[in-house]
Amino acid sequence: MDFFKKLTKSSFRRTSSQQIISGIDSSLNLLHVNLQDNIQEVKKKLGNSSDIILREFTLGSEEKFKVCILFTDGLTDTISVQNFIMDSLLPEIHLERGTTSPPHEIWLEKFKNQILAVSEIEEVADFNSLFNLLLSGDVILLVDGYSQGFAIGMRGWVERGVTESNNETVMRGPREGFSENLRTNTALLRRKIKDPNLWLESRKIGRVTQTNVAIMYIKGITDDHIVEEVRKRLDDIDIDSILESGYIEELIEDKTFTPFPTIYSSERPDVIAAEMLEGKVAILVDGTPVALVVPALFASFLQAAEDYYQRWDISTLLRILRYTSFLIALLGPSLYIAITTFHQEMLPTQLLVSLAAQREGVPFPAFIEALMMELTFEVVREGSLRMPKAIVSSLTIVGSLVMGTAAVEAGIVSAAMVIVVSITAIAGFVVPAFTLSTSIRMLRFPMMALAASFGLYGIIIGVIILVLHLCSLRSFGVPYMSPFAPFNLKGNKDTIMRVPLWALFSRPRIINKLNVVREQTNAPAPPKRNETEG
Repeated sequence: MDFFKKLTKSSFRRTSSQQIISGIDSSLNLLHVNLQDNIQEVKKKLGNSSDIILREFTLGSEEKFKVCILFTDGLTDTISVQNFIMDSLLPEIHLERGTTSPPHEIWLEKFKNQILAVSEIEEVADFNSLFNLLLSGDVILLVDGYSQGFAIGMRGWVERGVTESNNETVMRGPREGFSENLRTNTALLRRKIKDPNLWLESRKIGRVTQTNVAIMYIKGITDDHIVEEVRKRLDDIDIDSILESGYIEELIEDKTFTPFPTIYSSERPDVIAAEMLEGKVAILVDGTPVALVVPALFASFLQAAEDYYQRWDISTLLRILRYTSFLIALLGPSLYIAITTFHQEMLPTQLLVSLAAQREGVPFPAFIEALMMELTFEVVREGSLRMPKAIVSSLTIVGSLVMGTAAVEAGIVSAAMVIVVSITAIAGFVVPAFTLSTSIRMLRFPMMALAASFGLYGIIIGVIILVLHLCSLRSFGVPYMSPFAPFNLKGNKDTIMRVPLWALFSRPRIINKLNVVREQTNAPAPPKRNETEG
């Protein structure tokens, strides 16, 4: 029955694409009974690769059995192989007398339950599973005369430890960040949320890479429809390789043609844990320290982890500063171009005379001047990211200080334009999410073009188009601009302003409708004075 189920239309596409890599379907690619045939098949498929270690030996004092272990050098802990496999198998082992079971079954039971001093053992019956586990770092044990082997979990490769995230730094809060190891990342989240309802689902995506992808959510808090939608979109991915979480992000997002990110990403375990506690789903990919969170809201990209580690009034002030910086980074050069080109009457007389004097020797209009400065700054920014760290500081000083001063003295740009572009660039760095900051950099140029063409009216038209576009976006079915649009007064307690923690008693209703109440804590108050005192 299982064989005929695999011939259905839905699974035939995946099976046929997998056959391109592995040759035939796993149900027909079973292990051989003869050990040498299995060894030859492994060598043939892997091209006699030198990093595949193969060790053959004979077991048993009376009944001789040939055994072979295989593992990948660099992916397997070789010391554990020696201590827990070789030292367990090589001593002479005798079968108990009076046994009626076939000798092979007795040996396999002894291997699994008595001989191998390991905790993780998985049975392997086909070559596809064998290659997948072997190239993932497991040790494969094959026995002559039996068409079944064991995969022993002894993965151990050199990896980067848990270090502080360089892209999401905080003054107060945890310093740990995700690493490239999937199991390490899931363990970091388990440390944050010690609840049995934190469920984890695993799957392999990529016909060639077979990348491990994990879905984590809190059962009873996360909406089942969102979890099912995440499963569906991940299962619909049919690609040969997944090398980073960016592959997953681009393949499962709701809308492709939008400059705004519709999937939230972070390198901090505390941020991902907080998002899951609001009813969201985390997606972790092996080989990358960046985790994804769905659904994503626009307000989440302007929030930082430190907002919840400081007092609510300080956090509210910082959030207002971020939203202001967001507008400056988006509209700063556009407003300068529009006012100096079309609406000079809006400027005070002294400021207008000063700007006119600065622009007297500049041969370009304000739009071309701003375009050159913005492009120059983008080149310096990109160069500082790609250059070696030892000379980044030198490149930054030369690009920002020397070039800016020389351009003003040469009369190519005005000093006011240098100030405007510098403030705009600094304001872009205030946005916590790098993905949203990149979107602002992209949208800045069309806004400048609208300002150069129609003045303030062009800027208003551009802002209206952006607002309409943002309100039309969805992230896994959830409105992207909620709780702003559709407006929800209770949901705005944690957007532009953050109310005290004791007032955040409910989760966002637009995402979570199962378990809305998250706390029942009263406002803090001084202890009542005992009437008998005094």
